[in-house]
Amino acid sequence: MNDVTIFIYLVFFVALAAATFAYMFKMMTSTLAEFDKRPARSYGDVMRAYTPHPEEPKDGEEVMGVTFKSCDLDDYGKLQSRINELREKLEDEDDGDIIVRR
Repeated sequence: MNDVTIFIYLVFFVALAAATFAYMFKMMTSTLAEFDKRPARSYGDVMRAYTPHPEEPKDGEEVMGVTFKSCDLDDYGKLQSRINELREKLEDEDDGDIIVRR
């Protein structure tokens, strides 16, 4: 090896070492910053930042409600026939094989 390749190798080695130590320093800084945060006292404190509402819901307030009702047999038969129709349509379609030519 000549002096130029050794110099290039050392430059890249020093750059990689510097980047590694910079990354380690940044990760330790962010980890220690997480330890300095105020601990959560309740579930509401933790979830307050993630609520999608513009105003904060009150404790015990219903945020979202879903009502399920049963359907009669005619509706069920229509839904099942539609599911079967879509399943057959998907099974009849090409499975997306790729042709490889040499």
